[in-house]
Amino acid sequence: MDYKLFKLINQLAGRSFWVDKLMILISNRARYLYLFAILFLLICKGRNKEVGKNAVYSMCLAYLVNLMIRIFSYKPRPFVKHRVGILKPCKMDSSFPSKHTLLVFAVSTSIIMYKKGIGLVLSTLSLLTGLSRVWLGHHYPSDIIGSACIGSLISVVVDRFQNEKKKYPSH
Repeated sequence: MDYKLFKLINQLAGRSFWVDKLMILISNRARYLYLFAILFLLICKGRNKEVGKNAVYSMCLAYLVNLMIRIFSYKPRPFVKHRVGILKPCKMDSSFPSKHTLLVFAVSTSIIMYKKGIGLVLSTLSLLTGLSRVWLGHHYPSDIIGSACIGSLISVVVDRFQNEKKKYPSH
């Protein structure tokens, strides 16, 4: 089922020069919009700064979780097991989790909990980032869905932890 869904999406690659370029752009450069959003929030005062800090904490924890999963698990990328269209070469490391997707969902979930407008824009871009990773032939849909769930869950846990920390400050 995962491979069938992968093929359904990936077979669209190469049909439109402009859509392919957009998917490559989203896959490779969207992360800079997330970094810009985080920096913007961090230079603000009050609640915005807290949201920015939570996004940074979530991103760092998501990166560590990504490293831990990759140490203990290996799943071959689609192009390793099958003949598939690849728009841009990538590493032959594990397909799960998708680091790109994991990190962008960690950030967008942190932000959407408090900043609905920018959070919705970033969440939409997160979905497109995940789609672009399948489009480019780098990941299976299950890699994207799993990474999105893990990244979002990490953000919720970080938020809860930060809220509990505020309730019971240490002396």
